[in-house]
Amino acid sequence: MSAKLPYYMTYPIPHLLDDDWMERRDFAYMKNLYPMMVKRLLPYIEEECDRLEYRCSMMYDEYPDKLQLILLQRRIVERILKEENIEEQEILEDLVAVLLYQEIYRRRCDDRRTRQKYY
Repeated sequence: MSAKLPYYMTYPIPHLLDDDWMERRDFAYMKNLYPMMVKRLLPYIEEECDRLEYRCSMMYDEYPDKLQLILLQRRIVERILKEENIEEQEILEDLVAVLLYQEIYRRRCDDRRTRQKYY
């Protein structure tokens, strides 16, 4: 006759089953691999995204408005050009756009995952 295991022993390593934890760890590792230039720009982008992180924000729209995203991108670029010593504005704009869209995507995924569901 086999003895039953206590519940806490049936899944002894819960973080291995937690996909959310693994995704965050993987994303943090990938961010760590960014070039130094990108690491310098990322705080500006995260700060602007923090400002937009409220309920019913444009960031959480099903289809965010492209014009609003371009204006947000330009605001970030202007601030970076004012505070940092970077001369390649066109390359900077493209880089900021990619980083901004990636950050918005990540936050939208986190919001969908943690949003309270009403049935």
